Amino acid sequence: MLRSPLEKLNKIYLRVFDSEFMRRILRNSSYLVSATVVTAGIGFVQNAFQFRVLGVAGVGLMAAMAAFTNVINRFTAFRIDELVIKYVRLYVERKEPLKAAAVYKLAALLEAGGAILAFGLIYFLAPLGVQFFSDVSGVEALFVLYGTLVLINLTYDSSDGILQVFNRFDAKSVIDVCQSLLRLGLTAWVFFNGGGLMEIILAELAGRLLRSLAVIILALRTAKREWGAGWWRTPISVLQSDRRSLLTFAFSTNLSATVSLVAKDSEDLWVNAFLGNVSGGIYAAARSLIGLLQIPISPLPSTTYPELSRAVAQDNWKAVRGVLRRGSLLAALYSLPVAVLLIVFGRQVITWYQGEAFLPAYLPLVVLTIGYTVVNLFYWSRAALLAFNRPVYPTLINLAGMLLKIAGVFAFAQYGAVGFAALLSGYYIFTVGLSVLRINQDLRRHLAPAAA
Repeated sequence: MLRSPLEKLNKIYLRVFDSEFMRRILRNSSYLVSATVVTAGIGFVQNAFQFRVLGVAGVGLMAAMAAFTNVINRFTAFRIDELVIKYVRLYVERKEPLKAAAVYKLAALLEAGGAILAFGLIYFLAPLGVQFFSDVSGVEALFVLYGTLVLINLTYDSSDGILQVFNRFDAKSVIDVCQSLLRLGLTAWVFFNGGGLMEIILAELAGRLLRSLAVIILALRTAKREWGAGWWRTPISVLQSDRRSLLTFAFSTNLSATVSLVAKDSEDLWVNAFLGNVSGGIYAAARSLIGLLQIPISPLPSTTYPELSRAVAQDNWKAVRGVLRRGSLLAALYSLPVAVLLIVFGRQVITWYQGEAFLPAYLPLVVLTIGYTVVNLFYWSRAALLAFNRPVYPTLINLAGMLLKIAGVFAFAQYGAVGFAALLSGYYIFTVGLSVLRINQDLRRHLAPAAA
C-alpha cells in the first residue's frame, strides 16, 4: 500500500541527487542553506524588534535609506563577484595562477574605487534623498550614516567571489551567523532601552562591519594559500590578451545591474516617493515576509554558477541540462508548499509577527508571492546565461522589462502598495520567462550534435 508513494519519492530523490555536479552544488549549498536558515530566523526576530521600535512610517523611511544607499552603490559598482567567479574559476581550470591572481587584484581595485565614489555621491545627494523619499525633514545625516555601509563593504564582493571559487562556503556561513547574532543583540538592546532610528542603523552597520572584515581577511588568506604571499604584486598587464573579454563581461553585467536598479532594486524608493513612508512601510513589511519563500533558495545561484561554469568549460552540456532540471525540481519541492502557506495564513502571520498596524501588507504579500515563486523555480536563469557567455542578454530583457515597468508605475500607483507588488511580480515573470526560453534554445543547439 505504501510502496507506490515510496517509489515516487525514490524517483524524485534520484532525479535530484543522481549527479556529481548536483551533489557538489548541494554540498556547498548545505553550508549556505544552513547558515541562511539560521540567519533568517535570527533576522526575523531582529525585524520583529525593528517593526516595534520604528512603527509603519519608520520602517518605510529606513527601507528608503537602504534602497538609496544600494542604488547609488550599485550604480558605481560592477557585479564584481560574478567577474571574479567567472574568470578566476576559468584561469584556475586552465592552470594559469598569475591571471587568476591578477583578476582578483583588478576586481578589488575596481570595487574599492567604486565604493569611494558611491559614498561621495551619497554625501552630496542626501538632501535630495530626504526631499523625495522622506516624509520628515532634517534627516540628511541619517541618510549619510546609513551610506557608510558602502565604505564598510570596500572590497567585500570581490572577496566573497574568491571564497565561492575556492569553496569556502563553510567559513562564510559561520561569518554570516556571527554577524546576524551581533545585529540581533544590538537591535534587542535598542528595543529594551528605548532607542530609535539612529540606533537601529548603528546596529545594522556593526553587523555588516564584522561580516565585511571577516570575509576580506579570509579571502586574502585564501589568495595567499593558493598563489603565494606575493600574489598581490602580480601585474594586471598579464590580462592584456583577455582584456576585451574581461571588459565586455564587466561592463555588460554592470549595465545589467544599472537596469535592475530601476526595475527592481529601487522598489522602496519608488513606493516611498509616490505613496509616502506609511505605504513604504507596508510594502517593506510584505517584502520582508517574502524572505520565508527565499530562505533555502537564495544561496543556490551562488553555488550553481561555479558548477555551471565548470560544466560549460568542460563542454559537458548533458551535465548542464541535468543541473538545471534537478535544480528546478528541488526548488519546487520547497517553494510551492510555502507559497500556499503564505497565501492561506498570511494575515495571521502578519498580525503575530509585525502587528495589526501592518495588516494592509497582506494583499501585496499575495501578489509578490506569485512573482517570487516563479523566480525560485528558475533561480538558475541568470547564472546559466552568464555561464553560457551571454552577459548581454540579461541586460536586454531587463531593459525591456524596466521600460514596461516604468510605464506601468504611472498607471498602477493609484492602487497603492498592491499596484507596485503587481508590477514587480509581472517584471519577474516577463524577464525570467524570456531568459528560460533563451537557455533552452542554447541547450538544444549544443546537445544536437551529441544526439546526432
